[in-house]
Amino acid sequence: MDTLRTRSASLLTLALSLFVLWTAAFGAQSSLVQRSLFLALVILVALLKFPLFKDSRLRPLGMLIDTVLGIAAAGSCLWVTVNADRIMNSLPTAGPLEIALTAVLVITVLDLSRRAIGLIFPTIVLIGLAYAAFGQYIPGSLGHRGFDIYFMTEVLLLGDIGIWGTLLGVASTIIAVFVLFGAFLLHSGGGAAFMDMAVRVSGRSVGGAAKIATVASGLFGMVSGSAVGNVATTGAFTIPLMKRLGYPAALAGAVEAVASTGGQLAPPIMGAAAFIMAEIIGSNYLTIAAAAVLPAFLFYFGVFATVHITAQQEHLGHVPEDQIPRWSAILTIDRLAPIVLSLGGLTLGILRGNSLPTAAFYGIIGAIVGMLVSGLAVQIRGGKKASRDTPAASPLAKAMITQIRAALDEGATGLIIVGILLAGAQILVAMINMTGVGVTLSSMIVGDGSASLLWISLIVAIVCMILGMGIPTTAAYVLVAATLAPALMEAGVSAITAHMFVFYYATLSVITPPVCVGVFVAAGLAGEKWGLVAKRAVMLGAVTYVIPFLFLLYPSMLTPGLETGYFEAALSGMVFVAAFAYLFGGARVTPWRAVDTLCWLSVAILATIPTWVGLVAATAGLAILIRLRRAPPQAMVTAEAT
Repeated sequence: MDTLRTRSASLLTLALSLFVLWTAAFGAQSSLVQRSLFLALVILVALLKFPLFKDSRLRPLGMLIDTVLGIAAAGSCLWVTVNADRIMNSLPTAGPLEIALTAVLVITVLDLSRRAIGLIFPTIVLIGLAYAAFGQYIPGSLGHRGFDIYFMTEVLLLGDIGIWGTLLGVASTIIAVFVLFGAFLLHSGGGAAFMDMAVRVSGRSVGGAAKIATVASGLFGMVSGSAVGNVATTGAFTIPLMKRLGYPAALAGAVEAVASTGGQLAPPIMGAAAFIMAEIIGSNYLTIAAAAVLPAFLFYFGVFATVHITAQQEHLGHVPEDQIPRWSAILTIDRLAPIVLSLGGLTLGILRGNSLPTAAFYGIIGAIVGMLVSGLAVQIRGGKKASRDTPAASPLAKAMITQIRAALDEGATGLIIVGILLAGAQILVAMINMTGVGVTLSSMIVGDGSASLLWISLIVAIVCMILGMGIPTTAAYVLVAATLAPALMEAGVSAITAHMFVFYYATLSVITPPVCVGVFVAAGLAGEKWGLVAKRAVMLGAVTYVIPFLFLLYPSMLTPGLETGYFEAALSGMVFVAAFAYLFGGARVTPWRAVDTLCWLSVAILATIPTWVGLVAATAGLAILIRLRRAPPQAMVTAEAT
């Protein structure tokens, strides 16, 4: 039976991937048709990939339940597909059939999200549904008139603002094809090339292994949709490497967890949040991606600098020379062709003015052509394999089919998690909008208008991290965007600043105790207690907890251009991040730790003052402290010797 399940899953992942590629190349179907067909395929694949009672003696019962759920849930989706025109044109009312179809879909989506990521997310969605149904029994300002099952069914099933809303629409088009694009880029040989580039660029310097993790995780994260998946992928290489070179296990795990989390903050995909953010605030995707460039640079600059200083303080070495690949082995046609052609295809589509899904489709075609060019280059060199992904003995055609099939399968597997989560998140967002609780929470946070923006943003930041704990980046962002971004906007913050602010804090929940999923995975790979890894991760990523406040102090940070304000924001951010890196990296200037802390904090605080006077003072102070650190006074040398 397992063989049958595996083969069925393989066929359905192929069908899902081809459906996504077809609609990317030739245009999506009407909204309800596109989304319902996508969700039907996602549910069927998910039931096979995450079987109920797997490896349990109750597996036969699980198979029966999965079969019933698959037929009923896919049938519900196809009912919407067939009746799409009637639903959109006649606004039908809910009856017993519609209620049953809705119940099946909601139960299946929530159960699959439980199987995929755990109980936290489906529990939050269930709370949202219960709140909508029983709001009349809640006292105070959070109470509402309540909604019956007929009205909730009409919202969730019979329209495009419930299950079939914007989030599932973005998932079934833009996000889906970009997830496939990332899978093709990595499986075409780009993944191995990224890793080798990271080793070459960072391996020789102090703390080289940790810097490899930072660079490699950043490169992977830019095209990956999952921080946790990024930890598992790159961490399997970087964490053992760091431990072999004498890094403490806690530090090795922390570096990987933080660096992988940063990939969710970096364009072009930002863990799929860039596309959702553009849709929610009604902005252009390129505007969102451009706004994220400077903050993402500051994040990785901070992590890189902290790693460098920590390595100096803890005397961590570099990667042995025999483990560093030569540029001549990296910059070859077979290694570069997949990267250049896939990114070139994506860029060509954008420059031609095609839609983002079509541009990503061109990128996938470029990756496939890159596989061909890479294989031909290897054959011309006598069949010696340079890429890690293609078996040397395989004929070129067979090797390409293997690579393409692996990319389609991995991409579709990533799609089912994204699809299930965003379907569940769309249910929650529909309940939030229907009950108006987002507006209510915003009013409660903002109050009568007398609260300062700093106080409001602090509350929003804390609540964002709490709500995001245990939830993947994309779903966490959707949740906080619906409930907390309006509070900042009501306080006078622009839409893009408010959404970027809550997005950062929702993402940071991946490394923030107590429910820090990225840390859990990294700790497992490092063989260390998760609490110790979490402590080092918070210290390494400390600067990121403050970067969003720079958005409020320097709004120009999110509006790139050749303007003074943008350069002022960039300089302020770099000085601030550098000061934090020296502080949390343990850099010493005097024999007294408290004095050192005060010095670095003073520079960081000066850098946040939005005037040129404060910025010049901060820059000068940083330069002086770095100079003193490089040539420490004799008293400090004596103190350290003792």
